[in-house]
Amino acid sequence: MIAFPTKAKTSADGVLTLSVPTGMPDADLDVLVVVEAGLEPNRPVTFSSSWPVGYFDLFGSLRDIGLERPPQGELQDRLPLVPTYL
Repeated sequence: MIAFPTKAKTSADGVLTLSVPTGMPDADLDVLVVVEAGLEPNRPVTFSSSWPVGYFDLFGSLRDIGLERPPQGELQDRLPLVPTYL
């Protein structure tokens, strides 16, 4: 996956044309384009792969309503796997 931030300007008819070199000739690609308008002119465009603050906060748990996971028991002994290609 290739991800990069960029700034672009639309034409007078409101069309945005992008040219993205991928280095993958004649490839079928899935492309995701996100357009965000109204950015301040001097604000840098950044890309973040981190989760928003509080994204993983929980609103309770199963223990709050009395559900619990029962004991899982012991694993059985199994024969070791031997490669057949040797």
